[in-house]
Amino acid sequence: MQTTNEIQQEIIDEFSIYDDWMDKYAVIIEYGNALPPLDEKYKTPENIIEGCQSRVWLQTDYRDGKLWFQAESDAIIVKGLLAMVLRVFDGRTPDEIIDTDLRFMKEIGLTEHLSPTRSNGLLSVIKQIRFYAIAYKAKAEKN
Repeated sequence: MQTTNEIQQEIIDEFSIYDDWMDKYAVIIEYGNALPPLDEKYKTPENIIEGCQSRVWLQTDYRDGKLWFQAESDAIIVKGLLAMVLRVFDGRTPDEIIDTDLRFMKEIGLTEHLSPTRSNGLLSVIKQIRFYAIAYKAKAEKN
C-alpha cells in the first residue's frame, strides 16, 4: 500500500501537467464525479460537516485498526476536493492520519485558488477526519 506522502505526490504530479486553473478545476470535477455516491442512510445531521457553505456529509467507519471514509457534497467542486482528501486518508490508521502533513493542497496551488468559504469548508472536513483519528486512537489505547 502506498504511503500518504506517495499518494500526495501522485496528486501533485497529476496537477503539474496543467498551467491553467480552468484545467485544474476540470480535474477536480472529474475526481468528484468518480466519488461513489453516499448511501442515503448516511445523510444524517450527525454526518454533516459544520463550517461548509455547501452541504457535506462524512461517514466514518473503524475496522481492523483503520478508518474508512465515505463523503458527499451537493457542490461539484467540493465533491472533488473531498475525493482528493479521502484518497490520502481512506484506509489509514489513526496514527497515519494524525501524522500526515497534508501538503498537496498548498503544492498544487489550491490554497490560493479556493474561495474563503470553500477553503474553510475543506479545513472543517480535514479537522473532522483528524478528530475521528484521535478519538479512535484514544479508544484503542483504552482497550
